Amino acid sequence: MRRAALLTLALVAGSLAVDCNGHAELCSQPYSNVTFVGAHNSPFVGIGPADNQYTTPTQQLDQGVRFLQAQTQEKDGAPEMCHTSCILEDAGSLHDYLASIKAWVDGHANEVVTLLITNPDAIDINIYGDIFKATGLDAYVFTPEKLLSLADWPTLGDMISSGKRVVVFMDYNMDTSKVPYILDEFAYYFETPFDPTEDQLTSQCNIDRPSGASADGRMFLVNHNLNIEIFPDVLIPDAIHARDTNSVASITAQVDICKKNYGRVPNVVLLDFVSVGDTIAAQTQLNGL
Repeated sequence: MRRAALLTLALVAGSLAVDCNGHAELCSQPYSNVTFVGAHNSPFVGIGPADNQYTTPTQQLDQGVRFLQAQTQEKDGAPEMCHTSCILEDAGSLHDYLASIKAWVDGHANEVVTLLITNPDAIDINIYGDIFKATGLDAYVFTPEKLLSLADWPTLGDMISSGKRVVVFMDYNMDTSKVPYILDEFAYYFETPFDPTEDQLTSQCNIDRPSGASADGRMFLVNHNLNIEIFPDVLIPDAIHARDTNSVASITAQVDICKKNYGRVPNVVLLDFVSVGDTIAAQTQLNGL
């Protein structure tokens, strides 16, 4: 009887185990020790030369992607989801983009999601803050009390328990004294060269931004999105070879160079066309799951 009772308790305990981003093993891992595959230019969906994805940000999240990168440009004084210019590609307002993510986060209580937003037009950071508030996504954002070292980041489990499980970075023109949860990407990350072509994709893991930075103390993002040059200095995403680019073999080939250079795997592998290839299988493997 005692054995049966213990077995019942064990089964109940197992049924109550909470997964973090789909895996119980990730609950005890610091955010800075987890690898995410990311959707490069996540809102730009379609088959045009300026499109980087086939599926919407919500569908990317449903797939298992937890790192979404997006470009914004100024339009009528507000941030718009535009690719290089709003004439070339306009995917709608930042408000609608963040509202869709907020709706997804509302329904997925055990997930940590990261956003990387670009701000090349130096739009007032308070406008971004107002939009986060208007959508309600600000209720979920993680706000560190200080600049965090790699060892300072909370675990995914702690972030989920606290409810502060959306991490927001911006590449340039942020100001944490005004909006403290939109974090300076390059205070926390370095990136490899963006827009890599075939000869660069699996042959390097060099620091491109911030210029002259050390890898010490920073997480890092690998741009693993293949581009083809259609005219001199004019690059477009290579959709034809996306399955090969997003294969475990291709991702691993570049990651192995990173491991050799820095003694660790990247925190983000940023991909085009995440719905094609081995996206989530690669993420699982890189996290040792």
